Amino acid sequence: MIRRLYEGILALSGKPSAPYVLAAVAFAESSFFPVPPDAMLVPMSVSRPDRVWLYALIATAASVVGGLAGYAIGALLFDSLGQWLIALYGLQGSAATFQDSYARYGHWVILLKGLTPIPYKLVTITSGFAHYSLAWFTILSILTRGARFFILAGLLGRYGVQIRGVLDRHLNAVAAISVAVIVLGFALFKVVL
Repeated sequence: MIRRLYEGILALSGKPSAPYVLAAVAFAESSFFPVPPDAMLVPMSVSRPDRVWLYALIATAASVVGGLAGYAIGALLFDSLGQWLIALYGLQGSAATFQDSYARYGHWVILLKGLTPIPYKLVTITSGFAHYSLAWFTILSILTRGARFFILAGLLGRYGVQIRGVLDRHLNAVAAISVAVIVLGFALFKVVL
């Protein structure tokens, strides 16, 4: 199943719809979807290294716009949809602690958590709930998400051939590690905050 999904993403890379699918995943991950856009960005970039920077730009822009949707969920719909999403991921207590940390750490919370495996949707929803400055939230989201995707693009552009070889030979192990990183992100969010 993982192999078919991987091969499907590789095949998608050659289609005109590829950037739109990447944008949809990046948008959704920043507001409600549990799978990070890296799951599409990496195979698409190793398949089409000539588009690595374009893919990074698309992932960044869509992630920031998705972050604004997450912010809106936190600011306007926290009592219904926002709490449901936080409960879905089992992070009710952590979200309250995370909100409190905005009083002391504000900018650093968004900058650092946007680069880590901690799901960005938790940052966006809680930022809205905490009524963190929308202007600063947007600026910091552009910086942190841009750094994340453009650093990844640089690595993929430089080592893409080797990365594709590893993916082709050890896809199941890479997928297992990726799932472990996502789970670790949720665990870190619960423990650290």
